[in-house]
This record gives sequence, structure tokens and C-alpha cells, in this order.
Amino acid sequence: MEAGIVGLPNVGKSTLFNALTQSKNAQSANYPFCTIEPNEGIVPVPDERLARICKYIPPQKTVPAILKLVDIAGIVKGASKGEGKGNAFLSHIREVDAILQVVRCFDDPNIIHVAGKVDPLSDIEVVEIELMLADMQTLDTALPKAERAAKSGDKEAIARAEVIRKCQAHLATDQPLRKLKLNPTEQKVISSFGLMSMKPILYVTNVDETDLEGKGPMVQQVRAFAEKVGAEVIPVCAKLEAEIAELEPADRQEMLNASGLTEPSLAGLARAAYRALGFQSYFTAGEKEVRAWTVPVGATAPQAAGVIHTDFEKGFIRVEVYGLDDLETHKNEKAIRAAGKLRVEGKAYVMQDGDICHFLFN
Repeated sequence: MEAGIVGLPNVGKSTLFNALTQSKNAQSANYPFCTIEPNEGIVPVPDERLARICKYIPPQKTVPAILKLVDIAGIVKGASKGEGKGNAFLSHIREVDAILQVVRCFDDPNIIHVAGKVDPLSDIEVVEIELMLADMQTLDTALPKAERAAKSGDKEAIARAEVIRKCQAHLATDQPLRKLKLNPTEQKVISSFGLMSMKPILYVTNVDETDLEGKGPMVQQVRAFAEKVGAEVIPVCAKLEAEIAELEPADRQEMLNASGLTEPSLAGLARAAYRALGFQSYFTAGEKEVRAWTVPVGATAPQAAGVIHTDFEKGFIRVEVYGLDDLETHKNEKAIRAAGKLRVEGKAYVMQDGDICHFLFN
């Protein structure tokens, strides 16, 4: 699963990507489309629960959850019609599972805005409209084929045509598809189309160093908009984060303290992106390692076991589960078991965020 970093040109996408992945390879020139092919990187998801578990179960190594990020070139108005190499860039967005839209919320005469002025809501609108127009093209192309197949009485084709028309009607109201409620069957039918305005979105407001908490008027505009569409907003100063990422750990903490930050803003961004993708973590803990494993919210115990190894899911018998609170109260697993706090769950168990697990399998 991966998230794509998108936005208009010159809003700080590549700077943010480089800071997140601690990469120095991507270009950062002050002109549109300096990112042609998408750059990819793996980012650890900071989780303070790992350190809390390690306090009671000291391991040889600690392994956090990870997130794959893709830095996609800037989108401009008319991208759905091919403007600014738009078709190629939109195809990259089609491949990701969630969208992190970087929105410029700072003024700097030395950094040219593609529209000639800094207007975060206009930037959001440009990207949203282009994604919806591209989705409409996809659906318009797919409908005739689905209708032809439906004439034969094929139930799957009939269902596909119905969902396509439902999505078209929704887009005609100028609303992205993520606001359209589809049942699981409809979602499965439409999933192969890679509809972009259906993907979950997170707004990353790129602020200057005087507004690290995102209290300025431009960020507040984005917050108000995001609240209406049910999205989250994370303020980040990409320039500062890039500088912090290049420092040694001791110097990094000193710079964070001087900036009034308890941790890099990118840590909060990674966690927010993880949530936007619909992920949660469970843990395994032992002498060799304490590890965070990634599962979708709603995953069952066998599905969670399958993340470790497919054989675990196939031969799943049961899972022994306890919580971090139990560990901090009783100090070790033996005491947790003696206190009757170690739960034994079967195949129907739905995993909870933060579960600490031992899987038993055949």
C-alpha cells in the first residue's frame, strides 16, 4: 500500500518527500515539472508504543511499521486534457492508494507560484477538478463496454454498468467520489478502474517558519475546507524539516527545541498518512524483536497472521492477545497470564489497534 504526494508545481512536494525519506536524489529546481518520473521512498511510522513495550520486553532489535511514498510531479489546470504532461502524471496517481496533497500556505517572492498568486483553496480546487474530470473520462470510456456485456444477461456486467452510472451521476454534481457512499459489493465492482477522486486524501499545508502550528489565515482556510469534506490537515514547514533531516541526531534535537517542536512534524505526517490509508498496527514482542505490523482497520486475526507469513493465515488456530496497558500494569507476560488478562481469540476476532499478539498455527 502506498500514498502519493501530489500538488501544483513549486508547492514543496519534492522538498517534503526528500525530508520524509531523507533522500537527496530528487531535483528541487524552481520551475514546473522538475519531477518527471515519480520518486519512491519508504518511511518509518513513528510509534511511541514500541518504546513502551521494549521497556518490559527488551529485544535485540525494534522494527516500526513502514509507509511507501511516491513523489508525483506537479498537476496544473488542464492536466486531464494533457496539459503539463498531465496524462502521464495522473496515471501515476491512479496507482497509489491514498493522496497527500501538499498545499502552499506561505508567501515567498523568490518561489514562483504557477498561478501567479498563493491561494490554497484555489490550489485544492484545481487538483480536485482534474481528478474528477479524469475519473469522468474513465467512466465514460468504460460504460459502453459494460452495457454491451450487460445485454447478455451477465450479472457482473449489469452490476458494473449500474455502479458506473451511479458514479457518473455523483461526479455530475461536482463532488469527488470519496463522498459517494458505496456498499462493499459496489466498491469491489468499481475498484479496478483506479478512480482517483475516490481515494482518501490528506492535506499537508506547507507553512513558513513563523507558523509551525498552522494558525495562520491560509491554513485556517484549508482546515475549514477539510472539515467539510472529512479530511485531516497536517501543517509542515518543508524547508525546516529538510534542514532537520540532514542533521545528526544530537543536533536534530537541539534544532527541534529551538523551533519549539517536540518531534519533527514529519512524524505526525507519517502517522496521519497511515490513518488516511485505513491502517492500524498490532505488535509482536519477544527477545529477538519487537515489531509493529500493518493491517487494515477491520482485519480479522487470520488476516493479521497472514501479514507475517501466508502459512500463518492458512494454518491459523488461535491468537493470544493482550494490551499495552496490561503489560505496563503487570510488567511481563507471565504475570499477565496469571492475572487472567491474556485473551484467547479465534478466527472471527477483529484486530484492535495496539494488540500485542502470539499466533498459534498448524
